[in-house]
Amino acid sequence: MNDKSMARNQATHLLLAPKQLKSDAVPWLQGMDATNEPDALVGQERALTAVARAQQQRSAYSHVYMSLPAGMIAHDIIQQLSERQQWSSQGMQDWVYLANPEDERAPLCVSLPAGAAEQALIDLWGYLNTPVNERKGSITELADKYNSAGYRHYLQLIADKAFEDIPGNELANIIVSHQEPRAWVYCDRVTATTLFGDIRVQNVEGQINTELHLIRSGALLEANGGTLLIQANELLIQPELWRQLKHVIRSGTYQWQQLPASPQGTLHYEPEPIPIDIKLILVGSRDLFAQLRELDAEFSNFFPYFAEFRSFYAVNQFGEAPYGRFLSYLQNTARCAPLTDCARLALLNFSAEMAEHQNELSLDAVALIQILEEANTLAREAGEPSINGTFIEQAIHDAEHRERLLAELNWQSILERQIIIDTEGEAIGQINGLTVVSMAGIEFGEPSRITATVHYGEGDIIDIERKAELSGAIHTKGIMILTAYLANLFARQEPMPLSATLVFEQSYHEVDGDSASLAELCCLMSALSETPIDQSIAVTGAIDQFGNVQAIGGINEKIHGYFEICKMRGLNTRHAVIVPKSNMINLHLRQEVIDAVAAGEFAVYAVNHATEAFELLMNTPCGEPLSDDKDTLFGRVHHRLQDALAHQHPARPSLLKRLFSRS
Repeated sequence: MNDKSMARNQATHLLLAPKQLKSDAVPWLQGMDATNEPDALVGQERALTAVARAQQQRSAYSHVYMSLPAGMIAHDIIQQLSERQQWSSQGMQDWVYLANPEDERAPLCVSLPAGAAEQALIDLWGYLNTPVNERKGSITELADKYNSAGYRHYLQLIADKAFEDIPGNELANIIVSHQEPRAWVYCDRVTATTLFGDIRVQNVEGQINTELHLIRSGALLEANGGTLLIQANELLIQPELWRQLKHVIRSGTYQWQQLPASPQGTLHYEPEPIPIDIKLILVGSRDLFAQLRELDAEFSNFFPYFAEFRSFYAVNQFGEAPYGRFLSYLQNTARCAPLTDCARLALLNFSAEMAEHQNELSLDAVALIQILEEANTLAREAGEPSINGTFIEQAIHDAEHRERLLAELNWQSILERQIIIDTEGEAIGQINGLTVVSMAGIEFGEPSRITATVHYGEGDIIDIERKAELSGAIHTKGIMILTAYLANLFARQEPMPLSATLVFEQSYHEVDGDSASLAELCCLMSALSETPIDQSIAVTGAIDQFGNVQAIGGINEKIHGYFEICKMRGLNTRHAVIVPKSNMINLHLRQEVIDAVAAGEFAVYAVNHATEAFELLMNTPCGEPLSDDKDTLFGRVHHRLQDALAHQHPARPSLLKRLFSRS
């Protein structure tokens, strides 16, 4: 790569038009059918396929980890998933414990057809109350009625016994009954009792004991024969429960935990183990999935299927029509009044803003439902039978307003000059970088003043944030990259005799990320070339070693934060931001920003290369890196470096003379 191509990308900066600053939701609305059936699973084909494939297998090594983003309602997802894929409940049975005629401390477990347990026990009671000599044929009749090998075996055990002959005070306890079998159980509050069940004890006249009616089932037994979904985070913060669950999966049986010892001694009560045939689905985050795979060597053996639900809907990939079904799901869940087309359009705009992508819509059901509920309240207060776009926009505005106090306090500090941010005039070695501040659970954008000074040295750039131990690793990496870019431009043949210091002024917390590296580079270029920067323009973007500008996160918050400051001070038609061209697809700005751009009061520039930002900010062409043309930025830097070299080594011949002397 030669000096010219390294210094400048062929593309030039782009002044963005209002229509480029947000997605156009009108075609999406026109392609949606408002009468669609509610659907919470739009755009989730990859995850649905993983779950469906796992459901077709019943081995111990075919379970699922389901990754759900925070804004999805797990119960709704599970309910629709089970209905669409027709999860089977045919393997689900009733389970009862019956008194053991040979050992009252070891009750026997018997499975019965779903919903048959209560009648089977009534028939068993009648069988025991029938005289022994009149029971002939009853065993076969009852066994055939319930089609249960365990029930038949128990009838044979008590064939010659009356109720009085069976030890203990109780005959049976129904552990699990499925009057209306449901194919799944979701255990979202995980404890040893809710997951596995327990055996309680009682104190009778100072004696600690237990009986059949004190055996209680948990979600594992309730879902036996079907699908059990478990909230993964709650399970895994209790390592003993996780180990016990793995043992159940591995062995295919559930054994009740031994009762703890009491002051009167150990209480031996050992109900017969229950065979387990279940499909397990752990529900949690992607980060937790990654930790499990890394920390537990057995995890991938038991949970080979990963069903990752996406938090956004790709309109270009799936089309706009299915998202109409998602909106119907949101309306049904919110139980709100009907939406007008204007309201649906406003909701689509808000959804796209949440997704931060011009071809995507958010699947954060909770956040969208909250807006619908608040808009419904506003419509009801206004006496309107439907929700229009004004109510949706007011609900969005009110929700944002409730969280803006910290942002407004910070912005007020800037307006009062307690935090110095210049949005007019020019200055050498000073620039407004765009940042996102995270404070007390709230995120907002605001400008940050970055300054640079230059002095004689050895070409190093001193990052004051790093020296003060306020620089994160990614920010430090960004400083190293911009240092490499400058060295590659101006120190390829001779050392740089100048050093620089760089700092975020009035910053008292850790600075991390590389999104300020373009602004820092522009600031350094201004200081090196002694060319002032237009303070009305703020900058964000990352760079590589060749000066290419790369995408960053939080683009909309950053622009909105700077716009608020400019608006409060009064827009001057020069206020603007410079952003990476690769972030154009992420732009979804508020209407007041778009209106200001349309009126020529504010501007958004998109750049591909650092040189485009240099020229915009300093209103001077870059030129060539080794040029002596003082009408260019690079020429000014080169001339200053040569002066510094001559000052440090007055007797040293110039590079040109040394080159000719060798020939």
